Amino acid sequence: MSQTAFYIPSVNLMGSGCLTDAVARIKSYGYGRALIVTDAVLAKIGVAAKVAALLEAAGITVTVFDGAKPNPTIANVDAGLALLRANACDVVVSLGGGSPHDCAKGIALCAANGGSIADYEGVDRSAKPQVPLVAINTTAGTASEMTRFCIITDEARHVKMAIVDKHVTPVLSVNDPDLMLAKPPGLTAATGMDALTHAVEAYVSTAATPITDACALKAVSLIAANLRQAVAHGDDLAAREAMAYAQFLAGMAFNNASLGYVHAMAHQLGGFYDLPHGVCNAVLLPHVEAFNVQTSAARLKDVAAAMGEPVAGLSDADGAAVALAAIRRLSADIGIPAGLGELGLKEADIPVLAANALKDACGLTNPRRADQAEIEAIFRAAA
Repeated sequence: MSQTAFYIPSVNLMGSGCLTDAVARIKSYGYGRALIVTDAVLAKIGVAAKVAALLEAAGITVTVFDGAKPNPTIANVDAGLALLRANACDVVVSLGGGSPHDCAKGIALCAANGGSIADYEGVDRSAKPQVPLVAINTTAGTASEMTRFCIITDEARHVKMAIVDKHVTPVLSVNDPDLMLAKPPGLTAATGMDALTHAVEAYVSTAATPITDACALKAVSLIAANLRQAVAHGDDLAAREAMAYAQFLAGMAFNNASLGYVHAMAHQLGGFYDLPHGVCNAVLLPHVEAFNVQTSAARLKDVAAAMGEPVAGLSDADGAAVALAAIRRLSADIGIPAGLGELGLKEADIPVLAANALKDACGLTNPRRADQAEIEAIFRAAA
């Protein structure tokens, strides 16, 4: 086995009520001026104000930037960066799901390294660690609160840029399920399927290791056992906490084993049509893994077993088919659209979407190589 590195924040707080401990830790680190990066919804319902009040009570001056869009853009990063500089902030606190976390990473990375976030598209393009980032999670899906991945939309090119950089890893991640209880069923479903996609893609990745394998399979089992309950009964704290652990484990897996064509393709749909990332992943996942069966049937059979499916005695190919059916069934049970056509995919756009997907860094570790025609065919099959 070749040498590998394992990236994860140095401190990760989990469990009901851990937000209080997080504030005490932020204070103990010596930070004095925080920029909270969040979205308009969390600002409107008072979650940002709650976190700001806790920080201010600890003696930390707070500035709130609530301009992170659902698919954060270069302009969002620039606006937050200007606010950070104007207020001389020495720590960034991201609050929300993947969008605020990614926007905050872009802000913190540019604050330390200069230039535009577009300068850092690709793998490890920065020279210096970002301004310290504390990531407080409010959804169970993206794992952006603990990864080295940052996805920013270039609106001019209609492309989601994949920035994979060890310097965007937060110093502290916070997963308090109390902050996740109020999330609506659609968001819970989309983020949960995002986490499942992370786990499956990491497990079949060419960069998988025994550590990432263990994380990925445990994430799959927790998601299969708890996502339906979390969607149907959003006030179930046990289900929410299980999903918080699941998405974090999936994050540990893909943060180190990377991803595959599901994400490479979903990024293009998000950048082109401004669609929810988790929904795009959910629709694409069984189609990309059907393409991967040729190289990864045994691993997909393991996924089926982790989902609780009876695969003992089946061939690898048959076990893989069970996994794909189980993924489709889970998506249908929680209300995920059946195809990309329902989301607005246009046939005329498929060639450019496929071309851009092949340039996405996430596709580098897909277990089976694809060409332009094969990616186009997957888009059409998923329509």
